[in-house]
Amino acid sequence: MPYVLASAGFTPPGPSSFWHPLIGDGAFAVTRSMFVVVATVIIIGLVMTMTAKRLQLVPTKGQFAVESLYNIARNQIGVDFIGEARLRPFLPLLVSLFLFILLNNLAGIIPFVQFPSMSRFGYVVVLTLIVYVVYHYVGLKKKGFGGYFRGFLPPGVPIWLVPVVYPLELLTYFVTRPLTLSLRLFANMFAGHTLLLVFALGGEYLLLHSGNIFLQATSVASFAMFIAMTFFELLIQFLQAYIFVLLTAYYIADAMAEEH
Repeated sequence: MPYVLASAGFTPPGPSSFWHPLIGDGAFAVTRSMFVVVATVIIIGLVMTMTAKRLQLVPTKGQFAVESLYNIARNQIGVDFIGEARLRPFLPLLVSLFLFILLNNLAGIIPFVQFPSMSRFGYVVVLTLIVYVVYHYVGLKKKGFGGYFRGFLPPGVPIWLVPVVYPLELLTYFVTRPLTLSLRLFANMFAGHTLLLVFALGGEYLLLHSGNIFLQATSVASFAMFIAMTFFELLIQFLQAYIFVLLTAYYIADAMAEEH
C-alpha cells in the first residue's frame, strides 16, 4: 500500500494509490490488479475442479464451503429470479460472476495483497458489458427485434404519454442499468479501499513520523478504526458481489418476461 510523505506532513491516499505496477511502467506494465485477477481465475478453476472430482455424500468442510457459495448464486438468486426451469443456461454465468467478484473483492483485505481489483473501473466495465450483451441477446432471441422493443413500453400507458415514457424506458435499459451496475461495484470498492488506506497509513504516520507523543498516542485510535473498517469492508465486499449477480439475474429474467 504505497503512500507519499510530503515535506509538510502526511499526504492522504488518492487515485494514484491504485496504480501498482509490479513489472514495467506505463501502458504495458504488469500491475497488482492484473496479478490478482489472474490469480483468482486460477484459484477458482482449481478449487471448483478439485471439488467436483472429490464430491462426497457427506461433504467435507471444503466441499461444504464451495457448495454454500454455489447455492447462494443458484438458489437464492438464480432460482428466485429466473426460475428453476429456465435457469440452467445462465447458471455458469451467475456462479462465475459471484465467485470472481467476491474473490477479487476479498483481495482488498488479504494480507500482502490488499488490493480489490474491482476498484479499477476497467474490470468492472468488462463484467458489465458481458451482462449487458447477455440480457439483451436473451430478450432479442426470445421475442424478436420488434417484440423486444415493443416490450419496453409498460402496458396501459396513455397514448399521449408514449413519447415521454418510451424514451425513458430505452434510456433505462440501454444506459442507466449498465451505468449503475458498474458504478455501484466500482464506487464501493474504491471508497472502501481508500478508507482502509487512510486509517492504516494515517496511523503509521502518526506513530512513526509525527514526532509528537500525543499524536503518537492517537495512532491507536486510527489503527482501531482500521481493524473495525476491515470487518465492515468484508461485509460490503460480499454484499457487492451478491448485489451484482442479483441484478444480473433480474435483468435476464426481465428480458425474458412477457411484459416489462
